[in-house]
Amino acid sequence: MTIRRSAALVAATVVIGAVAAPVAAADSASPSPKTVLPSGLYGTADPTYDGVWRQSLALVAQETVGVTPAAKAVDWLAGQQCANGGFAPFRTDPGTECTAKTLEDQDSNSTAAAVQALAAAGGRSGEVARGVDWLRKKQNADGGWGFKPGGASDANSTSVVVGALVAAGQKPDAVKSDLGKSAYDALRALALPCSGTEGGGFAYQPDKSGKLTANDDATAAAVLGTLGTGFAPGKGKAPDTYTCQGVKGDAEKSGAAPGTLAHNGAVRLRNQLAAHLYLKSQLAGATDKPDYGNTADAVTAVAAAEGTKYTKDPYSWLEDNAKDWAAQSGPAAYAQLIFAAHATGNDPRDFGGTDLVSALDKTGPAPEKTSGAKSGDARNKKDDSKDKSSGGGLGNWWIFGVVFVAAAGAGVLLSGRRKNQL
Repeated sequence: MTIRRSAALVAATVVIGAVAAPVAAADSASPSPKTVLPSGLYGTADPTYDGVWRQSLALVAQETVGVTPAAKAVDWLAGQQCANGGFAPFRTDPGTECTAKTLEDQDSNSTAAAVQALAAAGGRSGEVARGVDWLRKKQNADGGWGFKPGGASDANSTSVVVGALVAAGQKPDAVKSDLGKSAYDALRALALPCSGTEGGGFAYQPDKSGKLTANDDATAAAVLGTLGTGFAPGKGKAPDTYTCQGVKGDAEKSGAAPGTLAHNGAVRLRNQLAAHLYLKSQLAGATDKPDYGNTADAVTAVAAAEGTKYTKDPYSWLEDNAKDWAAQSGPAAYAQLIFAAHATGNDPRDFGGTDLVSALDKTGPAPEKTSGAKSGDARNKKDDSKDKSSGGGLGNWWIFGVVFVAAAGAGVLLSGRRKNQL
């Protein structure tokens, strides 16, 4: 699930075809003159719409490769939490109680991403528990989550929340709405059966008539969601068959196991990648333009569900083509590529000659410790008995998701996990 936020918010919600979650802008965009960048924040672009999202992806990526983030980076993220447990994309005054406007701005993607990051960092069990409690209270009757509380469930938001639940030690199928529905029920409802040209894919949401249309970003996110994993899954096991299976229509779909839906989604993505090695941007007017973030998310999802047989060439394409995109786009983009390297068993410190880990580290405060561990190595274990949380979570411390398209000067990078929807 890729989501890249833009420097300015346009009053339009766009469905784009990734963790996910939110939208981050090109990191080369200039910060707003009214926004003072916190010293603990990763990236130099205006954080108004993606501060929590990009920080969360950065911290999860660092922990995944054995890097201990700077304490003030973790503190900054924890400090963004409101007393009710939720997170808005960014607030400038973390030392004070959240305002009514901040509470209104809270969303499931920012909150779920932050829960994943704080759980990975360790020592933040209080903040993690409060974040999960907020998410559980915002669950829809169908078992899923929308970007904003009360909004219709979508594949990206539901999947990033699954990642948060798992990171917090909860079983997604046991977290049920008042109608007894879980996240897996919501994702089943968004899966397309094997018949037809879009077989196996996931829709972001049904259209106004109730029709489902496969969306690559939503599919990448939902593969991870139905696998029950977060932003940084490991390499999966090669299946017996690489064809969509077991779901011929709505009747079969309603009873399909989450793992079967993940396999079918991965088959859809693998077939899409086979055409060009990359996924095309689904933004209006972007004719045959590669979507680097969505491609990275798809590689991660396919490797997590199916192993690496069908990800070698797309991953090599990313090595040859995505480095400039990441350098321009900032920490969330570097994190997406690190997740792809991790899931495919590649070394993120040698991404076509680029050290993704070092590049990510340089976008924010220097890490506390760098182990030099390669992808696939176990993460450092954290001792949650040394809990740093306090009070209301204000201690020193988000495609196919909802996307806000940026204005003036900033490139639009949409995708989460991930984290693009058109």
